[in-house]
Amino acid sequence: MIRYGILSTAQVVPRFVAGVKESQEGIVTAIASRGIEKAQKMAQELAIPKAYGSYEELCQSSDVDIVYIAVYNKGHYDAAKLALLNNKHVLLEKPFTMTLAQAEELFELAAERNLFLMEAQKALFLPITKQIQQIIQAGKIGRLRWLDSVTAYPNIDHISWFRDLSAGGGVLRGAGTYPLEYMQHLLNTAPEDFKGTLIFPAGQSDAQAQVTLNFPKGILGTIFLTVDLDLPKRLIIYGEKGKIVIPDFWKTNSAEVHYQDGQKERLHSDQKSEFVFEIDHVNDCLNKKLLLSPIVTKELTLKTVAMTEAIYQSY
Repeated sequence: MIRYGILSTAQVVPRFVAGVKESQEGIVTAIASRGIEKAQKMAQELAIPKAYGSYEELCQSSDVDIVYIAVYNKGHYDAAKLALLNNKHVLLEKPFTMTLAQAEELFELAAERNLFLMEAQKALFLPITKQIQQIIQAGKIGRLRWLDSVTAYPNIDHISWFRDLSAGGGVLRGAGTYPLEYMQHLLNTAPEDFKGTLIFPAGQSDAQAQVTLNFPKGILGTIFLTVDLDLPKRLIIYGEKGKIVIPDFWKTNSAEVHYQDGQKERLHSDQKSEFVFEIDHVNDCLNKKLLLSPIVTKELTLKTVAMTEAIYQSY
């Protein structure tokens, strides 16, 4: 079994653990928090054998093969570097790092130490995502023209650091990576150019964001992100012969294809955990002794980190 250690007791952790338990070869052996009480409480709730009161202790544990990192955004780089320096493989939650330089350093360090490193990007592994790719590749909705994403989180203040830009807070960093990478994955290409607009309430991180992407072959991508409005979360792919509507695209088990003649096709997959497919991929990569994922590629991660950093730097 491939043994996972988890850095963080964030709200995503129970869902990630459920995915590991559902996976073919994964097991969670340890969890760490900056306070032992939090770690022990979650370890008991999720039946995790060991709890640690420091990240260092978990990263030094001989009971851990790979470290899943879900700490606050600014802490991603330090936590990942700590794990790599202790010769642990790393699955690092999005957004990967705050800067391109940090991301490049982590990939270089992983390569030097012969360790696997991947950004967590579960949407790319969903069965629905593969079905959507097949629809596109078969030309069923014709030539693609526009990909449009709306993501809204109107109740965000349970994340204590979200309004703090210096901590990595903000709607673009918090939710922008999903549509940015999903669009690039579906089109199998990076945008030729991009532009981002951010709205900052006084003294706070960005509460709304709009990103426009110009892809090759005349395909436009638009991404709207907000914590100020309660809107349906969805991504729509428009082609010359129809469109694909994907609700909650980062975790969904369903989508609909709407054709010009009025016909509809419903896509569906049976899934319990939206994390299990990503975890099975990571386990497969480790079994094959790969250092990089062929799906969430180094290039995809670096391009997305670079775009995000550039948008923030423009303010």
